[in-house]
Amino acid sequence: MKRRQGVKEAGGVVEDAASGPARDGVRVKRRPDDLVVFLGPSLPAAEARKIAPCTVLPPARQGDVWRALSLKPRALVLVDGVFEAQPSVWHHELLAAMEAGVAVFGGGSMGALRASELSQHGMVGVGRIFGWYRDGVAVDDSEVALLHADAEHDWRPLTVPLVNVRHAAELAQKARVLNRSGAQALVEAAAGIFYQERTWTRIREAVEPAWTRPVWDAWFAGGVEDLKRRDALECVRAGAEFVSRAPPTQPGVRRNPSSLVRRRRLMEDVTRVGSSAVDSGRVMELLRGAPDAAAWAEAGLRRALLAGWARSLGLAATEEEIAEEEATWWQERKVRASRRDAFLAANGLDAVELRRLCEARALERLALRHASRLLPDGPSWDEALASEARLGGQWEQAARALAESDDGE
Repeated sequence: MKRRQGVKEAGGVVEDAASGPARDGVRVKRRPDDLVVFLGPSLPAAEARKIAPCTVLPPARQGDVWRALSLKPRALVLVDGVFEAQPSVWHHELLAAMEAGVAVFGGGSMGALRASELSQHGMVGVGRIFGWYRDGVAVDDSEVALLHADAEHDWRPLTVPLVNVRHAAELAQKARVLNRSGAQALVEAAAGIFYQERTWTRIREAVEPAWTRPVWDAWFAGGVEDLKRRDALECVRAGAEFVSRAPPTQPGVRRNPSSLVRRRRLMEDVTRVGSSAVDSGRVMELLRGAPDAAAWAEAGLRRALLAGWARSLGLAATEEEIAEEEATWWQERKVRASRRDAFLAANGLDAVELRRLCEARALERLALRHASRLLPDGPSWDEALASEARLGGQWEQAARALAESDDGE
């Protein structure tokens, strides 16, 4: 399978019958990037685009959701994802999307699995397969796994996922083609075949010792509904309906991901500079070689340590203090309001992450302001000023200036 080069470039603005509802008499314009959908063998991209304007990306792998957030979607639909050949989409990516205010829907395949695991955190599960995972009917990712072609062949399915066999068994029971034991034998036979070899022909051969039903063959020849496709369509419709309502973006529950997650995102994310997407890992490589790299890292470590220490002592920055830090930061940057979103994107930031960093600045300042009380017999402001001036040579300069002034009197 070919490796993709970053995420799909941002699309233009769409304003037609599929645009959002009117606000104050003005029809809301919708970008294809407002709805980002991860699809592969479950549903052709063209079918998703018939439902609503959207940006369709290949089956998600680890890091892809982080990268997709650079497109500023309002809703993200996860249907297909990789399983074993490459690392699967990470729960932390989906949590980060929800924290950024992106509505996340999952169904059909990997999306159903992740939604069942993250529904309590706000991910919306859609479809029958999601219900099976939620209720314990399906418990393993192999239930939705299948062998499929690559992007050049539109991710065409080559084998049958077990969830589709379960669905066919239920339909056959309702149609009185199979009794209960026959339906169970069908599912058990399919479950015993490795997913990369599970075809209807192999399933039929494996189940024949349990039953031989010409009526099954006649019924099956009429076609059996693809449950993964049905759930994928339902999931895309749910995401499209959310976007069509054009609700304002609301940041989700704030989290404090582990250092491992933060480091992985640094390396796997993308930074959007205009219409170009640059791998953040490459930016880090360049920064590591900069002459001031050590000084930048030490300043960042001091801030992070002081902020963390302040939190551990029960100190908290007020909303006013954080807002003041953010206002000061923008004033230092001298960036016009109209360019701020692009400036944040080019710095690998969004509003949520900027607020997090400004909170750390506020906590750092708070810790420094109360330094004398944070430790038994803690350092005073004057002591800190003197020690830094002595190390930096400024003390000598001040002393010489005073000596020369005194000699001149």
